[in-house]
Amino acid sequence: MARPSIAVHKFSSCDGCQLAFLNAGEDLLRLTQLVDIQHFLEAGMANEHARVDIAFVEGSISTKDELARIEQVRINSRFVVTLGACATSGGLQALRNLDDSNQAWKNAVYARPEYIQTLNRAEPVSDHIKVDFEIWGCPVNGRQVLAAVQQLLFGVTPLDPRDKVCMECKRQHAVCVVVAQGRPCLGPVTRTGCGALCPRFGRDCYGCFGPAENINTDAMSRRLEGLGLPPSDIARRYLFINSNTPAFSEAGQRHYQRGFEDD
Repeated sequence: MARPSIAVHKFSSCDGCQLAFLNAGEDLLRLTQLVDIQHFLEAGMANEHARVDIAFVEGSISTKDELARIEQVRINSRFVVTLGACATSGGLQALRNLDDSNQAWKNAVYARPEYIQTLNRAEPVSDHIKVDFEIWGCPVNGRQVLAAVQQLLFGVTPLDPRDKVCMECKRQHAVCVVVAQGRPCLGPVTRTGCGALCPRFGRDCYGCFGPAENINTDAMSRRLEGLGLPPSDIARRYLFINSNTPAFSEAGQRHYQRGFEDD
């Protein structure tokens, strides 16, 4: 009996989520005994057009070539799972969606901008094809990926953690960095999945796992203002890794405009 097959595809991204997959170590080695990895360039397997049971996609859709490639991935795959902030929300490169000066950015960054062929926007994979499951994070962690593989192969819909990081802090017995240290933590509006990594080490959450469900950005913003952050700094908090998500984009742009008015 043939083993289930998987592929890991890279689009516009930094490869961090693929590395998180590789860093699963012994768990990944055990997984290779259960599945046939057809395509995973980071691990040395190259068969981009293979038909597979599960295709993991890292990266946003930012070029015309990627538009064609992602459509082919959908055709060749039983399940498509997006991997990380770039694939699920557009990632850092989606910051250029916030204004219309795409050519100005190219001219400022690249010595020969005429060679750069990009779309006007960097967009999540779900804007272009049907996605069966999303794994959020920047980067994701290996446990999330391996759990999704196992659940999909057993015909079970993977668990999608949508609690707020604050709930994870409680489970981890982490001291609240807002209350104890006055840090501008986005834990109240950010989905869990990271294990409250930053707050457990005394740092404020910066929203790398994207917005949680049913969040109150108005209350969050008032709390940030109470900690002394000006509107421009509050805008930067929201308009970062997941700036292209509706909740963070709306809140961030509102404070961005306020920053200009205050100036």
